[in-house]
Amino acid sequence: MAIEEKVRQVEALFDRLEVEITAFQSETHLYCNAGCGKCCTTPNIDASPLEFLPWAFHLFLNGKAEETLRLLNQTNNHNCLIYRPLSVLEDKGNCSNYLYRGLICRLFGYAATTDKYGKLRLATCKIIKEEQQENFIAAEESINNGKYVPIFTDYYMRLAQIDMRMGVILVPINEALKIAIQEVLHYYAYRPLPDGLGNIA
Repeated sequence: MAIEEKVRQVEALFDRLEVEITAFQSETHLYCNAGCGKCCTTPNIDASPLEFLPWAFHLFLNGKAEETLRLLNQTNNHNCLIYRPLSVLEDKGNCSNYLYRGLICRLFGYAATTDKYGKLRLATCKIIKEEQQENFIAAEESINNGKYVPIFTDYYMRLAQIDMRMGVILVPINEALKIAIQEVLHYYAYRPLPDGLGNIA
């Protein structure tokens, strides 16, 4: 499958998830605090390279893939390279490429995992659990009464169906970013560039 087609399929999966999460937020009244980036500063976030393929492809189309790969190779920071803290207080900040954020970034806060008893648990942050306690408890109750909620494993299985090789591995997030860029660069090393790009220096 051509890399452009993989990117389209991953983006279609993200579009579907966006619709489901918007509906879930509307019904539960759960939301992220404006300017909060605390979840992005959590160390040891794992991700699949495939979920960042649209981001890597976007960088390639804009001539920034190799420069970004160099940055990734030079960083010793475990926090996501795409996250931009606003100050030394790193829990305030934003994603520098929000449109192209990964699946893990989209799911966290508004999707569920299954606990060891087979019960669905909303995977969200301490801030939402404490500051929106009433809505959080009501959301969990309604989920366990059959309300639809996106589920992490379901979405990662759908992602893996697009490309098993890139979709099933989970690695530290900056490693996932690196592999995604390398995948795009290797793909176009001996193939014609996408339409309209001409020769990239």
